[in-house]
Amino acid sequence: MRVVYGVNQVRELLRAGGGDVAEVWLAEGGTRGAAFAELERLGRGAGAKVRAAPRAKLDRLAGTDRHQGVVAVVADFRYAELEDLLARAQASGRPPLLVVLDGVEDPHNLGAIIRSAHALGAHGVVIPRDRAVGVTPAVAKASAGAVERCPVARVTNVAKTLERLKEAGIWSVAFAADGERALGEVDLKGPTALVLGSEGEGLRPLVRRTCDLSARIPMSGDLDSLSVSASAAVALYEAARQRAGTPSKSAVEMRP
Repeated sequence: MRVVYGVNQVRELLRAGGGDVAEVWLAEGGTRGAAFAELERLGRGAGAKVRAAPRAKLDRLAGTDRHQGVVAVVADFRYAELEDLLARAQASGRPPLLVVLDGVEDPHNLGAIIRSAHALGAHGVVIPRDRAVGVTPAVAKASAGAVERCPVARVTNVAKTLERLKEAGIWSVAFAADGERALGEVDLKGPTALVLGSEGEGLRPLVRRTCDLSARIPMSGDLDSLSVSASAAVALYEAARQRAGTPSKSAVEMRP
């Protein structure tokens, strides 16, 4: 079992179906208001037990006091398969857009990336099984509930996954400070995987070599790089901007 905490996070979980929610805990006392009433209604509608308890009880359940008085106990997170993401893209009628992460370890970065991916039209996020953070309560909180709507696939080997995507006609773009092209020069309208590395080391050499090309985000300030979550948001926004009302090209046409 796992916990999800925070008003928006639990609301999105319940709105997304909530079939795996066993219990919803609401803090006693204070101003409960319309938000708590909605959560209670959604929780009961999902078949969950809705309970009130002192905040100290919620602190212990969540492992933090930053739960905003709301904690849900749910089944373990169910990761998608890579094929599920491809099927989702096909069903959408839009060219696939995926985010592939190589070793992101900070839960806040992963949560923020999942949130950006959902908000900006990606069909899912791919993460490795080892040497990387999985979907934890902190990730769910940082995603503002997007983990319940944006599928996350966990794979054994990132480089081999990129080869599989290549077989499916999806072009992979590695992001690095010394990327060969500026982001605005890269065509992201066709089937694309945006590939980003860990907070400290960036992309592993094999993963970068497996990608079709590398791109950089031009910087005009004194810093030479952005955080991985900020980089992902910028890349996703550029992809969304290019795709808005623009006919897509095939992966073959896009290759250099």
